[in-house]
Amino acid sequence: MPPRSEEPRRDANTGSRRGSSRAAGRGEPHSGEPGVGGISGARAYTPRGRTIREQGAAGRSGSGAAEQRRTPRSSRSGDPFRPALQVLDGGRAGTARAGRRGTAPGGRSGVVRTIQPRPGGAWTDEDDEPAPPRRRPGPRRADRPTPGRSPRKPRKPPRLADPRRRLRLGTLVVLALFATIGIRLVFLQAVDTPAYAEAGLPDRLTRVDLPAPRGAIYDRTGAPLAHSIEARYVFADPTLVKDRTATARALSPLLGLPVSELAERMKPRTLESGVASRFEYLARGVEIPTAKRIMDLDLDGIGVHRDERREVPGGDLGANLLGFTSQDMIGLEGLEARYDDLLRGEIGRRVYEAGQGDLGAPIPGGYSRTTPAKPGSSLTLTIDRDLQFQSQRILTAQTERVRGSVGAAVVLDVATGEVLVQASHPGYNAAKPEESEPTAREDAATSFVVDPGSVHKAITFGAALQEGVVTPDTALPVPNSIRKGDTVFRDTHPANGRRMSLAGMLAYSSNVGTIEIADKLGPDRLIDYQKRFGLGQPTGEGMPGEASGRLLPADQWSESSHGSVPIGHSVDATPLQMAAAYAAIANNGTYVQPHLVKEVISGTDGRRTPAEPPVTRPVLSPQNAAALRTMLEAVTTVEGATGRAAAVPGYRVAGKTGTGLRYVDGKQQPGEVGSFIGMAPAENPRYVVAVFVWSPGGGGGAVAAPAFRQIMGFTLSHYRVPPSTDGKTPKFEVFPR
Repeated sequence: MPPRSEEPRRDANTGSRRGSSRAAGRGEPHSGEPGVGGISGARAYTPRGRTIREQGAAGRSGSGAAEQRRTPRSSRSGDPFRPALQVLDGGRAGTARAGRRGTAPGGRSGVVRTIQPRPGGAWTDEDDEPAPPRRRPGPRRADRPTPGRSPRKPRKPPRLADPRRRLRLGTLVVLALFATIGIRLVFLQAVDTPAYAEAGLPDRLTRVDLPAPRGAIYDRTGAPLAHSIEARYVFADPTLVKDRTATARALSPLLGLPVSELAERMKPRTLESGVASRFEYLARGVEIPTAKRIMDLDLDGIGVHRDERREVPGGDLGANLLGFTSQDMIGLEGLEARYDDLLRGEIGRRVYEAGQGDLGAPIPGGYSRTTPAKPGSSLTLTIDRDLQFQSQRILTAQTERVRGSVGAAVVLDVATGEVLVQASHPGYNAAKPEESEPTAREDAATSFVVDPGSVHKAITFGAALQEGVVTPDTALPVPNSIRKGDTVFRDTHPANGRRMSLAGMLAYSSNVGTIEIADKLGPDRLIDYQKRFGLGQPTGEGMPGEASGRLLPADQWSESSHGSVPIGHSVDATPLQMAAAYAAIANNGTYVQPHLVKEVISGTDGRRTPAEPPVTRPVLSPQNAAALRTMLEAVTTVEGATGRAAAVPGYRVAGKTGTGLRYVDGKQQPGEVGSFIGMAPAENPRYVVAVFVWSPGGGGGAVAAPAFRQIMGFTLSHYRVPPSTDGKTPKFEVFPR
């Protein structure tokens, strides 16, 4: 059975709804006949709630009569007067859709009903017969069965899936996920833990360098010439410094460094490993009281640790020889630079795991590794501190007399080749090298390259004696001058053609006589003896940057070279080279390589290792060396000789004066170089002293011999060398008959 319409039924005569008070309100009559409006007279309703009568009335809307419109509710379910049973009368419900109108204003769809007014407000019998409804094509409603056919069975609801399968699948997925997480956790805790711990370790490591004490430098008696004392270094951890500028301002007056420089050192930077640097030096060698004041400031990121500072007790004593170091204890000049690897040792390092920020202390039980520092070895030199001091004082005083610019003094032990003194002028304070000029820090004994001048004549005479060209008794006629090429060579003491002995030639420093002997010797043999005496190559005593000098090869000799080379010109040599050559004459003709290092003291166990023995080679026979020494005594004893000012009372002295030139970068310098090299006691020489003084205004020779006399006299006294046994000097005949 189709559902009843929810629209309230209308009365057949009045057209009003039952129970409605609308008709009464309008004053319409109401029929009181029984049976009217009953089930037999019920109107049929369309699905939209219109009666067939109303549809007919709507079809006759064009008659011109006044129409009364009424819009019911758009929702059926919202009408409480709609009957539950819909009665069909004279047509199908589907035809009732003809009365549909548009959508009511306000978005609500409505149905418009048209009611024809009755004349006089009463109904007629003809009105009881409604017009037959018109059928309109359209789909049959699914809820109304077709006549003559059985109604369709309602479709069965779709069958739902089994929830138990989905629960099982979800459970398996969750279990697999938890199993994967658990396995991964096991691997992280058991297998990958070392790798992750090691990867994070660099971020927690703090590195602190442990300085290796630098070895000391002692003189031959064990007195320290340069050594390290305990000090402190100040460092910064850039990651902990909160205010670089304020920290730098606080440290600047204590460290003596500019604020900008300190702030730059505290600037954060990244190491090559990609880790932020946590250690930067701010100052080295800080005195302990100053370090305590810095610690009292309690600055963030600033620390103090044990360090060392280089101390030079003598100040300028042997400064040109010793050199100096940087604040990082790295040798920069002199022996400090030459033996830096030996003296410096190997620094240690402490690497430990520390916390961050305020917990920057080492982590107990954390990573910690310490590599102990290896102290540097110490050097014992052949230098005598007292003799060095006195020689420097004498050299400085004599050089300043003639306003000399450069002076050098060397004292050698004849038998061993040990360098007892190596003094230079000008000097400087090795404890404050920054206050000196670079030229004042040069070691004149090994870098002062000169034309040796007449001191070279001893080499020419020694070669001639050894080669048998002359004998100790040889006498030659010596003219006042001699020409070689385009150069004329003259003597300061003219012989006027008289025969002159070899001793006389040395005493008066005869250029002409020396050239005549060299002509008999020849260039090749002369050059050979120059090399045997150690010229043309560094001595190898141990000083860095030692000059080698220069010898003129025989194939490059000009005509004038035959006159200049034998008398010490066209030859370049250092004071140390010439001193070693005279030491060979004093040592019975055996050359001994000069050296500065006596022994090395291990920094770990204190074991002493002697230096390698010096190179030795024979140059002259003992007889010829003794004969040459005797002839050289004439220089300090013969009346009017050039070296009388070098004589040492009580001792026989053999030596030679010289006047040469100085060259710098191949260019001749103004002035002259005065020199004196001698040995004493001449009968059995113990020491050789060489003094060179360059004065731009000349006069170096006037101070070289007196300086030699004072230095040699102090040396003999210092080592308590007894005076010459007989006290008598040989008698020399300059112009034998």
